[in-house]
Amino acid sequence: MFNRYLQSIKNEFHGYNLSRLSKDVMAGLTVCAVALPLALAFGVKSGADAAAGLITAILAGILISILSGASFQISGPTGAMMAVLIPAVASFKLDGIFLITLMAGFIVLLCGIFKLGKVIQFIPAPVVTGFTSGIAVTIALTQIDDFFGTVSVGQTAIDKLLSYGELGFSPKWEAVVIGCIVIAIMVLWPKKWNAKVPSSLVGIIVATAVSLICGFSVDTVGEIPQTLMHENRLSFSAIDPATIPQMIPTAITVAALIMIESLLCGASAKRMCAGEFDPDQELIAQGVGNMIIPFFGGVPATAAIARTSVAIKSGCSTRLTGIIHALGLIASMFLLAPIMSKLPLAALAGVLLMTSWRMNEWHSIKTIFGKKYKSAILQFAVTLIATVVFDLTVAIVLGVILGAFCFLVKSMKLDISLKEDDGVTYIAVSGNLFYANISRITKELEGRKGDICMDLEGLSGIDISASQELLELIHDANKRGFKVSIINPRPSVHATLTRTGVMELLRKDQAPSEQ
Repeated sequence: MFNRYLQSIKNEFHGYNLSRLSKDVMAGLTVCAVALPLALAFGVKSGADAAAGLITAILAGILISILSGASFQISGPTGAMMAVLIPAVASFKLDGIFLITLMAGFIVLLCGIFKLGKVIQFIPAPVVTGFTSGIAVTIALTQIDDFFGTVSVGQTAIDKLLSYGELGFSPKWEAVVIGCIVIAIMVLWPKKWNAKVPSSLVGIIVATAVSLICGFSVDTVGEIPQTLMHENRLSFSAIDPATIPQMIPTAITVAALIMIESLLCGASAKRMCAGEFDPDQELIAQGVGNMIIPFFGGVPATAAIARTSVAIKSGCSTRLTGIIHALGLIASMFLLAPIMSKLPLAALAGVLLMTSWRMNEWHSIKTIFGKKYKSAILQFAVTLIATVVFDLTVAIVLGVILGAFCFLVKSMKLDISLKEDDGVTYIAVSGNLFYANISRITKELEGRKGDICMDLEGLSGIDISASQELLELIHDANKRGFKVSIINPRPSVHATLTRTGVMELLRKDQAPSEQ
């Protein structure tokens, strides 16, 4: 694996020159402009602070970019992770989150070492779309307080929403104005301009200027430490060993999200630029990065499709783009900290509300509902609701189980045709034969007199239980003085029938071509 990584680096930088370097620099600075407001917002809204978001983006931009399984992946704090961290911070505080990040990183690292990068292929697309929309809903719900200037209580987004019934809901118009300014700019900002100057950055700048000029009394980001070693960082002495077992489920959830987001991002970005992507190496990079980040006071990081797509569209040539974007964030931290400390939280809430809207895979959702794919609609809806009400792990498990069940139901569909000729019953079967649908054949043949000829040319597969049922059917026919023959079985079907002894009971004079 290490040799493959070194070879990919050599291929990536083969023929590297000033022209390609200039592309990486410009792409890196563009991504930095996009990542800056998001890092601030995700850091604050995750339950940590703006500095934690910046530190996460900086370290992820350097460490994970260097080890990444692709030249185009840009990692950092994300909205999806924020949705998982909000209730976790309420339960375990920041010290617990740092340890959870370390544990999750170790889990992801092991998955990469054991080459489990292709596990993402087993998650149905409607499930992924559903949990993405569920996370978007969760993010939107958690922004209500900052956007409207209200107060709520509770650990989860649902708890906070329900608490308004007791506490009341009294919006603060100044906060609403700030948030609406950001949303309006992000909606109206021309796409061709957005490629050069991100709308989120412009929105925050304008909203902050309005707030300062008008003297609005709104909550702000607050002081941003100008250091990469946050005073609040992983310290084992601050951890209560008794709480560690309770953190394991959350660590698994965080690890699952890191894997899902990073692998989906890589697969999607690979199609955008026709680049190389090694999923196992990407998991190793994400694992190592997330094991180091909490020692500096950062929160979990994962590959981010928005920043990655910006990098690709901006002419990203190599993984230096991610490193340059991180250097730009370092410069911002040390040069712009006094200004960033005055950013209104309502402005960041506006950015995240638009981010949550854009997170939804609207094209896929339109296809699912427009084409009326019932099983896909069910998987999407169940996963979305489970993500909002429970958590990512429960949602994914439910979605995968539901997807497997829908697949099983479809696989059980059998096409059976019967005809009789000269006292012989001919039955042609196509589809897949399982223990759950073999009864259809036995019912069709029940009580029939005469020999039976089964044409299995259209049968794609058969399980052991169904094969044993056929064995009993042949036994029964032989007892009644009739014979059963099987023609045209596929090799895999023939092998299963042979293993269960079906072929041995067939007529001895049956031609080999019919077996």
